[in-house]
Amino acid sequence: MLEMIEVGINNAVAFRVSGKITENDMLLVLNKAKEKIECYGNIVFLEQIDSFEGVQIAALIEEFKYLYEVGMANINKVAILSDKKWIEVIANIEDKIFTSIDIKCFPIDDQQAAIEFLKT
Repeated sequence: MLEMIEVGINNAVAFRVSGKITENDMLLVLNKAKEKIECYGNIVFLEQIDSFEGVQIAALIEEFKYLYEVGMANINKVAILSDKKWIEVIANIEDKIFTSIDIKCFPIDDQQAAIEFLKT
């Protein structure tokens, strides 16, 4: 399940994940990202991962279609809130691979620090 959340940043796409990410969940996030790009040009993401049980194949296909059509050049920063060590490891690897995007992981209860990171 995925729930959109508000974090007080106009160009932010923010959401909370618990369980498995479905195709509809992915479309919700990607459509919100497209809307924000149209309004603001560049966007930031805040992802709060309460629990993670995987991603439907159809959701991954939608993400690949988005990346092919829109790309990642308009994503400036990604803040991830999670207490799962393996998610932090993946975020650190992604930060090294996607050098044009600043990616940082925060403890799940430190949303304010994540928001400040996205604002700077």
